[in-house]
Amino acid sequence: MVQGRCSAVAATVLLCCLLLHFEVAQSASFTVGGRGGWTFNAAAWPKGKRFKAGDTLVFNYNPSIHNVVAVNRAGYKSCKAPKGAKAFKSGKDQIKLKKGQNFFICNYIGHCQAGMKIAVTAA
Repeated sequence: MVQGRCSAVAATVLLCCLLLHFEVAQSASFTVGGRGGWTFNAAAWPKGKRFKAGDTLVFNYNPSIHNVVAVNRAGYKSCKAPKGAKAFKSGKDQIKLKKGQNFFICNYIGHCQAGMKIAVTAA
């Protein structure tokens, strides 16, 4: 009876490892803006793409003239980062999507208004 229980525990652990591996293997990486990178008129870039929670968005840009700020819907619409919003400044930022809506802007003056913002919905 103990051997049966050990086999069941081992099978459960193996199944959990396989499921975890499958989840990690299923995430994708997307370079925002394609080869042009994170730049003006990026708002339409997500159209036609399917995103899932855990996928990674890669933002490539010149950090001396741009940044990436994770904002809420209001921040996206107004092009203003709310207090406490997370700003990324490396020029090679990798951001994992959370389930639901994800909003990003460049908060340098005039950049968001020039279309340097994206809204991504992750299933």
